[in-house]
Amino acid sequence: MITTDTTLKLLKTHFGYRSFRPNQERIVNDIINGKDVLTIMPTGGGKSVCFQLPALALPGTAIVISPLIALMKDQVDALLTNGISAAYYNSSQEVSVQNETLKKLQKGHLKLIYVAPESLQTLAPYFSEIDVSLIAVDEAHCISSWGHDFRPAYTKLGYLKRQFPNKPIAAFTATADGATQQDILKQLNILNAKVHLSSFDRKNLYLEVRPGTDRINQITRFLKTRPEESGIIYCLSRKSTQEVTTKLNKSGFKAKAYHAGLSADKRNNIQESFINDVTPIIVATIAFGMGIDKSNVRWVIHYNLPKNIEGYYQEIGRGGRDGLPAYNILFYSYADVVQLRKFTNGATNADYQIAKLDRMQQFAEALSCRRIALLNYFGEHHTENCNNCDVCKSPPRYFDGTLLTKKVCSAVYRLKEQESTGMVIDVLRGAQNAQVLGKGYQNIKTYGLLKDMSWLDLQQYIIQMLNQGILEIRFHENGRLLLTPLANAILFDDRPVRLATPPKQVLAIKADRPKHTSDSKLFQKLRELRSAIAKEAKVPAYVVFSDATLKDMEARRPKTKSEFKEISGIGKVKAERYSRYFLSAIAAFESDKA
Repeated sequence: MITTDTTLKLLKTHFGYRSFRPNQERIVNDIINGKDVLTIMPTGGGKSVCFQLPALALPGTAIVISPLIALMKDQVDALLTNGISAAYYNSSQEVSVQNETLKKLQKGHLKLIYVAPESLQTLAPYFSEIDVSLIAVDEAHCISSWGHDFRPAYTKLGYLKRQFPNKPIAAFTATADGATQQDILKQLNILNAKVHLSSFDRKNLYLEVRPGTDRINQITRFLKTRPEESGIIYCLSRKSTQEVTTKLNKSGFKAKAYHAGLSADKRNNIQESFINDVTPIIVATIAFGMGIDKSNVRWVIHYNLPKNIEGYYQEIGRGGRDGLPAYNILFYSYADVVQLRKFTNGATNADYQIAKLDRMQQFAEALSCRRIALLNYFGEHHTENCNNCDVCKSPPRYFDGTLLTKKVCSAVYRLKEQESTGMVIDVLRGAQNAQVLGKGYQNIKTYGLLKDMSWLDLQQYIIQMLNQGILEIRFHENGRLLLTPLANAILFDDRPVRLATPPKQVLAIKADRPKHTSDSKLFQKLRELRSAIAKEAKVPAYVVFSDATLKDMEARRPKTKSEFKEISGIGKVKAERYSRYFLSAIAAFESDKA
């Protein structure tokens, strides 16, 4: 019988942890007891352990269905480093490697085998010959066209429950709303599965939204305070990734672009260089990063607005997987909203996509705690401010905005509701550009009425008016602004309006640095040692030890092997393999310091 003591011993021996994270133990126990499960757990919440540990506890081999080669390689590298027999099988491998994997599978020498859904049919004949312990479907949101990152091959996985009716099927994803969850259960034929909804609250992620102006300068200022940190910049188009990369490289940063237009080999090389800390900055379309287990990503920047909150949440979740602080910046502009709306044209579920985009837009415009807005979206109701987002750090000051709103509404009216936000702002500020003068707008009564207000502040006030339902924007008509009945009540009936003073943006001053960032010479020495060991072993540095483990080592400064084993994230195999190197480095540092 498998007891709690058994699972905790396996957790410490193979993964180096003395206790489970929230919700992990219940999921592990359900799978070990043969139950089907659907687990919604945020990126960095420890999903992998939830199926890897039952695979160790149960007899036989676990089949893990995973969407990306990089994800499989990452997880298999980590498992092997922890002394767990695992392999992956996909079409990119040499035939000799595939045959060797199949031999190990047939002989029962593998505790876990990772396979892409497209390669599953190739392995199907072998599954009937082996003892299958469980079937894990990772990134399960790929099964649903209502979600994101849809993969048609995932929709064919329903036969697995019929073929293995008595084996637990465990589906995992970081992001799935109610519709997507139901779709996953239905398509996998596990309608009676136990659904585990873990908290989406990643307290270590700092959330910030900035106006999408002068983005490159904002980014370069931000990066100058983080010279040794890994991060990802997400862009809307391939062209943007190339342009941003070029500008960053010219500014002295080491960055590479990643998008679907590159060859598979080129993409793999770029991904490997990022995972192995050779290239610290990747500028990518959303094609990059799904399932990457790199634990030391310290920041994520969205150069453009994501198309939905699910995608945004999954992408920011690629930062701070080691539990240490990570910084997230989202640049927001209406141009992105217009572009994203165009992408939905002709889509079968266009209304659904637009509704999700609207929610994303509301999040970006929020003048209250961003984490509350994010958690509420996923059905997790919080009312306490997080104190770890830009709104909480710089709460807005409210004022009577009735007169200001009247001036804006009057300008929209006098422009006959035919102009976009940008033109309305230019007219109110008295701009003398060709567009304004060419249309004779310098002659209307509201021209220059707000000439002393900055363009950016006025834009922010108009966003609030849109958010409050005072103005309406017609996206499919060049983004022109219209007055609503509420605007008429303000203009003609003196209905009061409360506006918030836009919080001043903090442009990457030194105070922005995450508190964990350490100039400690010992921490740097431990990082260098880790890097050398990883290079020799041909695995990513974080597979040897995470930053969190090095920080614990730095704090505790173990002197003996038994003390070394007490460090968080160090299991039996890693202690045997690496203790002498790290203990020597710590002892040498202490000796030099003395």
